[in-house]
Amino acid sequence: MAGRAPERKASVKAARADCFAVVAARFNEAISKKLVDGALAALEAHGVGGPAVEVHWVPGSFELPQAALALARSRRYAGLVCVGVVIRGETPHHEHISREAAAGIREAAMATGVPVTFGVITALTESQAWDRAGGAVGNRGEEAALAALEMVSFIQRVQSGASRRRRGRRG
Repeated sequence: MAGRAPERKASVKAARADCFAVVAARFNEAISKKLVDGALAALEAHGVGGPAVEVHWVPGSFELPQAALALARSRRYAGLVCVGVVIRGETPHHEHISREAAAGIREAAMATGVPVTFGVITALTESQAWDRAGGAVGNRGEEAALAALEMVSFIQRVQSGASRRRRGRRG
């Protein structure tokens, strides 16, 4: 059974200079808008809002990875939040879309080092999708934004610790 994402262990606060992007799929747009709202609210609650956040819309979840990779390569963003909705239909098409969206989003993060999170709902029914877009099971957009904030903080800690160790060895 699906549930809410686990609670974070520590408070996450983005640096003032950190810019984030939310990349949203227009397919199933009404539900995607709820995911975007959840992501924006989570970022705002953690000190990232207004001009520090951009929202970019793409046709569907299959296009999320290409948009994420282009945005990550621009080096303008500390983190990216990808949101979309894939609902099972009468054919296995949804499986291909979901798998490729997940793999491509992961690849964008791995290829660039920029945290890119997966807030794509993969549901069997429209009702299940609504439950995951601010309904009974939480908001996957909010959860993906919180994961992006946490990963940006993690990477910043790793990079600052690594640079301190390098300086220590030289001196």
